[in-house]
Amino acid sequence: MVLGAALAAIVALPGCAPAGYGENTAAADYGNAAEPASNEVAATPGAADATAEADPDSTAEADPDSTEEAAPADEANTPEISEELTTTQLTATKVAKMGETVQDQDGFVLYRFDKDEDDPAKSNCNGDCAAIWPAALTNDGTPSLDGVDESLVGTVTRADGTKQLTLKGWPLYRYIGDKKPGQWKGQNVSGTWFVITPEGTKNLTCLPKISKPVAPPAAEDAESSDEASDTGSDYSY
Repeated sequence: MVLGAALAAIVALPGCAPAGYGENTAAADYGNAAEPASNEVAATPGAADATAEADPDSTAEADPDSTEEAAPADEANTPEISEELTTTQLTATKVAKMGETVQDQDGFVLYRFDKDEDDPAKSNCNGDCAAIWPAALTNDGTPSLDGVDESLVGTVTRADGTKQLTLKGWPLYRYIGDKKPGQWKGQNVSGTWFVITPEGTKNLTCLPKISKPVAPPAAEDAESSDEASDTGSDYSY
């Protein structure tokens, strides 16, 4: 326990968090973990517990004798997204205290979610989760790239039929808690959201304490007391 606490203290360096980080969120603890899963160990996809981790010893594989084939995507039925809602650019950019990030055309930092899946790619952030963490949507899957390897960029079809950009298989998202380009207040939210690097890994350079996500826009508008805004939301994603 002492060693774990020491490691956590080393990782969460003083002055590491971005300006304004944690002002409107309440810190949570890691439970039995001193720090979140590494890049090699993602949280269990779809798990209800926000801090659950995958079994690194799992050897489950698809049945090689199966004759079932995945249904081909019906391009004709893929919803067309308006240009202002699409992510048209992925740019590798270094920011103070955090280092490597991937930003969209507006300069907003992009994130990956431990409860998603990368092989094959699958987004498990829908409903209110998607309102807090808007997906990096695309129509053609070909954003302009700067400092990001084209071979790592792909797409995944979301539950609503829209296409989302992926990086090394991980679906990409913005965070509505970031109010300005270059902010990264979504880092370590719920212990499952992390800034993504141009290589598709988690950026763990700066690891603030786990915090709660902001409330979805509708719920945020409904909050009238200062106390509500100071404690963050009760959402686990």
